[in-house]
Formats: sequence, C-alpha cells, structure tokens
Amino acid sequence: MDMRDTVVYAVGDVHGCHDELRALEQKIELDAQAFRGRKIIIMLGDYVDRGPNSRRVIEHLMAPPPKGFTRVCLAGNHEVAMLAYLDGDLPREPWLRVGGMETLFSYGVDPARLSNLYGSSDEVDARIRAVIPAAHVAFMRTLPVMVCSEKFVFVHAGIRPGVALEAQDEADLLNIREEFFRTAHRLDRWVVHGHTVVDVPKFDGRRLDIDTGAFRTGRLTAIRIIGKYGRLLSSRD
Repeated sequence: MDMRDTVVYAVGDVHGCHDELRALEQKIELDAQAFRGRKIIIMLGDYVDRGPNSRRVIEHLMAPPPKGFTRVCLAGNHEVAMLAYLDGDLPREPWLRVGGMETLFSYGVDPARLSNLYGSSDEVDARIRAVIPAAHVAFMRTLPVMVCSEKFVFVHAGIRPGVALEAQDEADLLNIREEFFRTAHRLDRWVVHGHTVVDVPKFDGRRLDIDTGAFRTGRLTAIRIIGKYGRLLSSRD
C-alpha cells in the first residue's frame, strides 16, 4: 500500500461495539477535514463476539465508508472462529465461550432455548447456521489478514519476528502474542495491531497496540498516521 499523500486511521478491536464504532468514525471524519489527499480507515479485525451488537457492526462495515474515505477491513481471530463454527470445523461450545453467545444474541438467537426446543445438537447447529445472513458470511470470508506499506504493517495480532512478511503464517498474524512482544529482534517496520487488550495504547519499540478493550471499557481507539506522525483518537474523548 502506497501511503504517500495519504492519511490512515487504524481502528482497534470493535467486538460488537457498534455505538462506539459510530462515535469513533464521527471523530475520524472531523479530524480528517484538515487533510487533503487519500483518506483510509483500516479496521484491525475482531468485529464480532463479546460486545452487544456484532450483527450491526458487520452491517456497518459492509456498508459504504464515510464520504471521501476508503475502508479496509482485516480479519481477526474471532471472525475466523465464527467461520470455523459455521463451516462445522469448530464445535459450538468453544466458540460460545469466547464471545459467540453475544454474537448469536445479536442475531436474535438463544442457543439454550434452541437446545430446549430441539434437543439434537445437529438440529440446533443447523438452525443457528440458517440464521446468519449469507452476505455476512461472504464478507468475513473475503477479509485479508495484513496490509503493508514501506514503513508500516497493519495486522490483527502481530508478526513473527525474523520471518519475511511474505512468509508469515496466517495463524501467527491472527493469534501471536508472546513471541511478538518479547523478541529482541529489531522489527523492520512499525506494526500497528490489536488483539491484546491494553489499558492505554501501548507503543513498545515498533509495536503499536491499540486494542483498548472496547467491549468492557467503552473505549474504542484509533491511531491517525500521516507520514511519520501519529495521533490517537478515542470513542470516549
């Protein structure tokens, strides 16, 4: 991605927090009025689970971005987990335990009630899968896992240090933590990511973690990057 004459707003993990996403986007629109050139919003993944309105978040991201902006949505591990359940590759309970319950509630589905009505686990799964709109599933399947520029990497969780970007494993890009944070290996580019919740945005070396746990704090964070300069924005400023 060419970031010349471009202002980029990277947004941390939304996790079903539709109101916070709307509030943050409004602040991004106001902030961007001072800039000419391209304007890009990069969503860092994890749109579903945990928060109350996963369905509305997906619908919002499928709709056109704010006027004058391009929006790029990356995959997070929670989208991958949801797809794995819908495809029959992950049992229901592990997904529900990491926030899938709240996602299903947002689609008007109560798994416990379905279990009481139908008993059969296969029947319950079939009815759940029938409720999720095909367009939402298709949207999640198309999400890229990483966007790179000359100086920046935008990714959900991080990268494996010492491995070329083109050789990175998708599982690392979506899930890595300790190996990414504790390495002494110098990163070649700034890595802007979410996945690991921090009380305040954390800038450690060339790692920029902007996941401020919106689903439990109400604070959804973005970082504006133009050239070599950055500025933080929050849904609760």
